[in-house]
Amino acid sequence: MSYGQGGQGQAPWDPWKPGSQQPSQWGGRQGDASPDWAALAEASETRNKRRRLLFIVGGAVATVAIGAAVAMAVVNAGGGNQASNQPSNLPATADIPSSTEPAPSFEPTSAPPPLDPEEFISSAGKDKAPLSPDILFPGTQLTMGDRVYRKGPTADTKDCASAAKGTLAPALTKNGCTRMLRVTYSKDGVAVTVGVAVFDSRAAAAKAKSDADKKSIIASLSGNGVKAFCDAAVCRSTTNSLGRYAYFTLAGFTDGKDVTTKDTAVFTTGNDIAEFAFRQIRRRGEAQASAAARS
Repeated sequence: MSYGQGGQGQAPWDPWKPGSQQPSQWGGRQGDASPDWAALAEASETRNKRRRLLFIVGGAVATVAIGAAVAMAVVNAGGGNQASNQPSNLPATADIPSSTEPAPSFEPTSAPPPLDPEEFISSAGKDKAPLSPDILFPGTQLTMGDRVYRKGPTADTKDCASAAKGTLAPALTKNGCTRMLRVTYSKDGVAVTVGVAVFDSRAAAAKAKSDADKKSIIASLSGNGVKAFCDAAVCRSTTNSLGRYAYFTLAGFTDGKDVTTKDTAVFTTGNDIAEFAFRQIRRRGEAQASAAARS
């Protein structure tokens, strides 16, 4: 029996096959001999190197393929509407024509200041609106807060002194009063006459006011349901001016009783009518200022 390495016709060792498929190294009696561990290790290392090389080459190829696919997708995404949406169709900055016309300029403007209502009631030259007792004191009654006053008689005269008593008559005449308008209001036995004196200027009206004293009294106006009052009894009077108008009030009882400081109803009535006269003269100026602003 021969014990030489490899018999005739025996297949050579294949490093790419597993050990179980290799030919026997010892005369076909594989089970009786140990494999060549060094050769096996070398073959395994060779296989691992080839596998790693394949992974590296395959990864690089996949990366290149993905990049090319993304680039194609970007190009294709803009290709459909390129003619209408892409800025590449616009002319270059140097090719865009620029306007040679100068930009419009505007001068700074400001709204005119509002017209002063008092300016229109301060001189005869501007105060041209119609005037009468019923225009200045319209309606048949006057409401101030929760107090309602009945409107009584009215009067209008160019003889200012005839509508005044005491020291008021000379004060009106001296300062050039041109017209006196009067109206009486009453409520619960108390009556008030308000007289509005008209002058040519604010200065004249202010001077008439300053010339008046405690004995300067407007003449009470009775009639139209209002009994005579303040002919002999003590009454309460006020004096004021606005623009070219001076206005005076006289308040008292229609039964002839004297007014005292405890008679708050008389004071309230006189103050209400004086306040209404002020408002009406002021409104006269506002209406004329508004009309002038619109014209």
